[in-house]
This record gives sequence, structure tokens and C-alpha cells, in this order.
Amino acid sequence: MSKAIYISTTERHSGKSVFVLGLMDFLLGNMEKVGYFRLFIDDTKNQLVDSHTSTVLSHFNIDIPIEEAYAFKRSQIIDLLQKNDSDQIIDTVISKYKQLEARFDFIIIEGSDFTDNTNINEFDLNVEIAKNLGIPAVIISSGEGKTQSDIAATLQLAINSFENHDVEVLAAVANKIETEDIASYTSQLQQLVSREVQLYAFPYFKKLSHPSLKEIMHSLNGKVLYGAPFLHKQTGSFCVGAMQLRNYLKFLKSDSLVITPGDRADVILGALQANLSDNYPQISGIVLTGGITPEKTILQLIEGFDHRVPIISVPQETFEAANLIGNIKPKIYTENKQKIQQSIAVFKQYINEDIFSEKLISFTPDGITPRMFQYNLQQRAKQHKKHIVLPEGNDDRILMAASRLLALDIVDITLLGNPIEIERKSAKLNLPIQKAKIVQPTGSPQFEAYAKCLYQLRKHKNVNLDMAKDMMSDVSYFGTMMVHLGDADGMVSGAVHTTQHTIRPALQFVKTKPQISVVSSIFFMCLEDRVTVFGDCAINPNPNAEELSEIAISSADSSKMFGIEPKVAMLSYSSGKSGKGEDVEIVQKATEIVRKKRPDIKIEGPIQYDAAVDKHVAQKKLPNSEVAGQASVFIFPDLNTGNNTYKAVQRETGALAIGPMLQGLNKPVNDLSRGCTVEDVFNTVIITAIQAQDLSV
Repeated sequence: MSKAIYISTTERHSGKSVFVLGLMDFLLGNMEKVGYFRLFIDDTKNQLVDSHTSTVLSHFNIDIPIEEAYAFKRSQIIDLLQKNDSDQIIDTVISKYKQLEARFDFIIIEGSDFTDNTNINEFDLNVEIAKNLGIPAVIISSGEGKTQSDIAATLQLAINSFENHDVEVLAAVANKIETEDIASYTSQLQQLVSREVQLYAFPYFKKLSHPSLKEIMHSLNGKVLYGAPFLHKQTGSFCVGAMQLRNYLKFLKSDSLVITPGDRADVILGALQANLSDNYPQISGIVLTGGITPEKTILQLIEGFDHRVPIISVPQETFEAANLIGNIKPKIYTENKQKIQQSIAVFKQYINEDIFSEKLISFTPDGITPRMFQYNLQQRAKQHKKHIVLPEGNDDRILMAASRLLALDIVDITLLGNPIEIERKSAKLNLPIQKAKIVQPTGSPQFEAYAKCLYQLRKHKNVNLDMAKDMMSDVSYFGTMMVHLGDADGMVSGAVHTTQHTIRPALQFVKTKPQISVVSSIFFMCLEDRVTVFGDCAINPNPNAEELSEIAISSADSSKMFGIEPKVAMLSYSSGKSGKGEDVEIVQKATEIVRKKRPDIKIEGPIQYDAAVDKHVAQKKLPNSEVAGQASVFIFPDLNTGNNTYKAVQRETGALAIGPMLQGLNKPVNDLSRGCTVEDVFNTVIITAIQAQDLSV
């Protein structure tokens, strides 16, 4: 089941508040803790709280401080959109959402309300946010002033936009539909819109579209004369009192708002008297125009009436006031219990709660998006902070990444190298690294002890103490020994050293885990809409069937450790039994070994890449496979194929490749490419820290 749902609209004033209030009431009837989060709130004056947000939080008694219930204020998001900085928006939303996710069973996320000049950008932003959060969406569109075909086209376009970005749309809602036969209208509309998406229609409720006396007073800068406790009353139709009282009374309707000049004592008193009479409908309030206050004698009469009818005075003349009131876009706020209950009732009446609930329960996200994956990595590394040694302390990229890691308080770091040179270079680059420990191996108090330990570990290989000292003066050996003896939790190197130079010490004395004979590697490939695992692309040139099976098992376990459900594709140039040859037979045998050793792992092989990732191709080539078309872990048959493929995908698609991460060692030692970027170093240190966490459990 999804832990959240994203409520998006196709335009301004769609009436999504009705859906949000009804959905919140429905969810709280089915689970204990439901949270609420908005993309942005309106800018408010004098530190006033956004009315819609405060309404949801207070009415349903949701324990979220207002500042944690939204990502941005309207002015901030407009500024970021104009700067084309959607990255900051998405990163902030993910961060705030994840903080709430840990506290609640389910979260309603309310998308953008749209601004005047950025509708297209905002709609795309809503799609991107839902995609990166990995949650389903509900799309709401207003039917006001639209034909049935217009509404259908609008909803279908929105549905296509979300689904093209791999966001599942659970339902679409056509709101403010002006028809009495709403059931027939809904059925007809469903025929015009995707059958895969459940469609609902809400009728147009005039009462929900009318402002309260409180909203009128604030919009027209009015002041309260009487009935302040009842300003939240909902108005009905507007009735301008410009004719004689005897004629005016004919136009009074239930909940009418009386609009009349402040000197029309006859209309004022007549309306109040009619409100008390069984022969006339009750009125919702009186607006006195022109900034005129009734005379003292009239006020004395008014004071004798029941003050449940609010009376407010506004500075505008009568018809200007009437026009302004007619243009008010009403909102639902905390004190307006009547509108809140009406909204909940609309949801209950027009949403099939059983079907909607089933869709929520059955939803499962397809993998994890790159942004969410990277966010989860950082948060996980912070939970149990580890100590990582970086042997190449003189390299600019290492220093930049170390500075960023320390600033974010993700790991503790030891840099190996000449302290004076490292400090001089970091100062030149304006990088604060004061929190890092800087160690020159030959000058370290641990140097002699490390050399003796290496001698004991390698003397059976004819290594004497002098040789051990020479080896320990090498930063790769020194850093690996720190990890071996527990003075560091993991090591990352390779920015200026070869892979062999980096991992040789680890193979010599850190050794492999029990039951594992092959050290292998994986890359986390952060594609546009998902994260997959590629192995082995860095270590083993031509693995045999047994070695290939170990690589597959290690890669599946690593994938699961990092929150990616392992569905393993053993890649080859043929799928199933369609091809012959030694290379295919190795993959086939490796697959059989994995199935025998680890029946819990979902695996398919041999399989071609297209059949592994494309559901349509998979249906033709391997129709009964639980992996084909949805693979998340890709095992390449040899290093030549794997290394070239990961680099081709990285360069041609712009994908971020995190790794390589070595697997199979007793303690984490990871190798960088000599062409690595600062981002590569940053991410590799984080996954090394997480590996160390897993080993310490």
C-alpha cells in the first residue's frame, strides 16, 4: 500500500479543498495517524496562518506545526520557477515529506494551486514531485464553464502527463458539474476518459461557492457593527436593497445576504424583522455600504434585535460592493463548520469509498526514483555515523567531497597525506575541513603497530618486517589497515590510484566473507525514473558459472540492503532457450545455481536486456517470468560487456552511476574511477558508510 497520495489539479479554483477534507475524514476512519502536507501556502500578512492549511490541521486535530506542513510560500515558489530551479523545490519537498513519513501511517499531499503566469510550469512540477516521491495521484479539474468533451479532454491530457512519467493515477474528479443527473453524467464522462482510471463527478453546490461574512469583511476592508461571533455564517444569494421595502421583501430567499446603503433604515429594519417572522426566510447577514453608519435612534432599534445576524459596514458604494462580493473566491476555514461538513458529505456521497480504498491498498510503487534514493542514502548514513578513511587527501575532488560530507555531518573523515600540503590546498580551494583528521602514514603513532600487524598477516608469504614497513608507508595499505583493525569503518580510494592498487591490500588481509570466494562490484545506476543495479562492471574479467552465481547473489543482497527489491536478470545474447553456445550455457548454469542456493531470489536467465526491461518484449519472449520486463538487478556475463554498458548508459542518458561498490569483503573498501567527479566521491563515501552500518548490526 502507498503511504501517501498526491492531490493535483489542472487549473486554479478547482475546488480541491472539498476532496481533501472528505479524503482526510475517510482516511481517519480507517487508520490512526494521517498527516497533511502542502507544496506551498499563500503569503500572509502579520504572521497570519494560511487559512486552508490551518483548517485541515485544526479541524482534524493533526499534530503538525504549521511550518512543517508546507514546503514553500507562494512568492518563494514563483521565484524558484522563474529561475528554473525545480531541483531545489523537489529536494525540499522530499526532505520535508520524509520527516513526516516517519511519524504518520499515511500522508495527504496537496499540490500546487497555480499562480497566474506559471500554470504550465506548475503542472509539470506537480508531475515531477509525485514521480520523485513514488506515490499515486488524484487529478481534480473544474467543470465550471466547460462542456463535457472539454472536461474529458482536460482530464485525459493530465492523466497522460502523469502516466507518461510513471505516476499511477488512482482517480480523476470532475468538480463543479452543473447537472441534476450526476450519475448519468459521470457514466458518460467515464466513456470519454481512460477506463484504467476511476472517474468521479461532484455537482456544483452554490452554497460552497458563496463567501462567509468574515471573508466579505476582510475582502472589502469592512468593520463589524453587530454579530461578531457569527461572522463565519455562510451567505446565500445576494439581494441589493435599492427599492422600497414592500417590493424588496419579495426577493428575500433563504440565507440571503442583504446589501444596502447605511442610511436605508427601512430596508435594514425590515430585513431584521423579516428574519424573525415565520412568513419570511432567514437572512445570513447585512452589508451596509457607503461607509455610512445608521443614526443613533436606528442603532437603538437594531440593538434590540437578535444579534445572530451579523451586520458589517463597508466603505464602497452599493453596486461596487455587490460586484466585489460577487467576485470573492471563497475558502473553507476553521470556524466555518457548515462548509467543512458539506465538503465531507459531498465526498461520501459521490466517491465509491470501497473502490477507492482498494486502489490505495493495491498500489505498489515501481522501484525508487534517483532523488529519493540519494535522499534515503544520506539519511540512512546519518543514523549511525561511521568513520571513513580517504587515502588520497591531496586530490581536489577528495577535498571537495570531504568538505561537503563534513558540513552535512554525514560521516567522520580521516584524510591521509601530508597535513601541511592538505591544509594549504584546502585553504586555496576555500574548503573548511577542520573537522577532518589528517594523518601522514609514516608519522602516525600507529605506524609501527600497523607494520607489525601486516608482518604477522603476511609472513607466510615471505614478507619480513622491513618489507611490511615499506608497504605500510603506502596510503592504500595504511588506510586498509585502519579499516582492518577498526580504527576506521571503511575506505574509499582510486581517484588517483588503479583499481588493483586500491583493492590488493583488502584481498591480502581483509579477506572475503565466509561462503564467498569472489569479490565483485555493483553500480547503482540512477536513471531518469528509477534506480537499477549493474554488476559486475569493475572486477572480474571472465567469471565462470559458479563465480557468476556468486556475483548475482551478492548483487541481490546488496540491492535489498539499499532498499531496491531485487529482481535479477542474468544477461546474455539470447532469452530463455532461444540461443546456444558456451557463453549462453555459462549464464544458464549460473542461474540454476542461484535458484538452488537461494530460492528466495527472483531471477531469470539467460535473458536479453530488452526482455528484462520492456514488458511488451517480455510478454513475447518470456511470458511467464516474474522478472522479465521488471528487472532491477542486471548481471553482465563478463567485464567487457558490463564496463562498456554502464559507461554507455551513463554517458548517453546522463544517468548518475554511483559506485563501484565492492561486495564480498569482510569490511567495506571501495574503489573510485580515476575519472570520478566530486559527486562520485560524495556518493561512494555514503554507500561505504551504509555498508559499514550493515556489518556492525
